[in-house]
Amino acid sequence: MVGPVADGSGAADVGTVVGVGTVIERMRGLRSGWPPRDGVAVFNEVYLRVTEALGARIGYGAFADRAAVSALDVRFAERYLAAVDTAEAGGDPPACWRPLFQFRGHPGLRPLQFALAGINAHIGHDLALAVVDTCRALDCAPRDLEEEFERVGDLLAVLEEQIRDGLMPGPDLLEVADPLTHLAGVWSLERAREAAWTAAGVLWRLRGLPLLAEEFRARTDAGVGLVGRFLLTPCR
Repeated sequence: MVGPVADGSGAADVGTVVGVGTVIERMRGLRSGWPPRDGVAVFNEVYLRVTEALGARIGYGAFADRAAVSALDVRFAERYLAAVDTAEAGGDPPACWRPLFQFRGHPGLRPLQFALAGINAHIGHDLALAVVDTCRALDCAPRDLEEEFERVGDLLAVLEEQIRDGLMPGPDLLEVADPLTHLAGVWSLERAREAAWTAAGVLWRLRGLPLLAEEFRARTDAGVGLVGRFLLTPCR
């Protein structure tokens, strides 16, 4: 099981996942164990597509610093996998993930809501911690990862648009009146990415003050969880 250490730093035990390919295989294994309509399975499928696309780009040299991108991607994925492990063991995952796990079988929720709730948790809370984890592992500062962070973010933006197009209600005269259209419109990946980058900088500056760093992380976690609960408002 992969999970954060309880020292207030947000650092993860990163020795258990050794590459992007291992992360992909783990998510494929999770997919085979859950029914397709399960809310966590919906997000897992979305995240698997993102990670496969990123792994392919790393493989053919789309990134100048392949090692840094791989390290960031793996440590980012470990945060999600840790939440899954905790929930599957009957524990409480971080607050940002709890709405998705609690409402994963709700019949009044739509696939896009599950996808957005998972993306919100992962970007809003986990991404900043993954940046700090990667900086610790590579002995660098967040500014040294900014180019990789932005290029990965550009890929996420393209895939998010495809996800919305694939999971939104079909184009018809009632689409504008569908509550899901309005609910999905209030969340922005771009704003979540910007907030994650800012949070990573704050956590990096607080790395010598573990109690304060943990308080900041916990408050961020709670706020992201509140947004996730809103995104999982039943629409039918």
